Amino acid sequence: MSLKRVVLILILSISFLNSCAQKEIHINGVSFVASPDSLNQSHIDPIIKLNANYAAIMPFGFVESLQHPEIAYNSDRQWFGETKEGVKQYVEKLHLNNIRVMLKPQIWIWHGEYTGNLQMTSEEDWQVLENSYRDFILDFAMVAEENKVDIFCLATELEQFITHRPDYWNELISEIKTIYKGKLTYAANWDEYKRVPFWKQLDFIGIDAYFPISESKTPTIEEAKLGWKPWKEEMISVSTKANKKILFTEYGYRSVNYSGKEPWKSDRNMGEVNLKAQENLTKALFEEIWKEEWFVGGFLWKWHIKHNGIGGKENTMFTPQNKPVEAVIKGNYQNK
Repeated sequence: MSLKRVVLILILSISFLNSCAQKEIHINGVSFVASPDSLNQSHIDPIIKLNANYAAIMPFGFVESLQHPEIAYNSDRQWFGETKEGVKQYVEKLHLNNIRVMLKPQIWIWHGEYTGNLQMTSEEDWQVLENSYRDFILDFAMVAEENKVDIFCLATELEQFITHRPDYWNELISEIKTIYKGKLTYAANWDEYKRVPFWKQLDFIGIDAYFPISESKTPTIEEAKLGWKPWKEEMISVSTKANKKILFTEYGYRSVNYSGKEPWKSDRNMGEVNLKAQENLTKALFEEIWKEEWFVGGFLWKWHIKHNGIGGKENTMFTPQNKPVEAVIKGNYQNK
């Protein structure tokens, strides 16, 4: 074999290995909250400084009540970042900065009702909901394909809809695959994901990871790590059975007392700031979960585009922005 041929083979092999490595990138993501504004470089620079390599873009469709079957979306009355045009602009700007994207269209039910309880009371309404959701999700699947989005999340926390209409979801996934050729997931709630019937049709088991970890006011890191043990065993079992790796489609903690007890809570009356609880719980998650072989990464909940005016040491909500926990995330996101 000639030297020239050997060199060519080596170059092609290296290129192939680099391509595989790119596909297997660990996901160090943020959930990028939609805004009335378009995205500019000043909004993206803080994400780069965080060492994030992925951002979830979340356009919303709106439903009037838990029994209402129609979804309103892509309206002039919505914020720019919630529309198709806004999604395209956000994705383009992020891609220019070498940040990959998960497109995660979501439903918002008026008054903040839990989407997992969305359920119709008649066959006629179920049909209307199915058609409306199909239009909503296939529209954004097309946006995802046209804009070379890496991951498409086909729904978020819709347990009752999935439980009552399993055939619809099998058909919808097949339809999505005719349009979108990237990776697929579903964002199941932490107490729902074990019962999702279609994981084998997707690429990742998506979990909104608000597992109860500790009942302490300010958990220690070791206590929080111990709290992950039963959930890890459960996730490993589900991952093994479906032969799919797990993606945290959302994860994070509020900077309040008892934030590991019911991490999904966003009640405004939880008003006492506890930055240490948020910091310790986040450290424990990274130490206990982030480097596991069955885990591909996750999307921090949540990140706002106007970094300098968000969060801070008096803020009690989920965002890590301008809080001590931001440094914890940056350090753990360093190894991409």
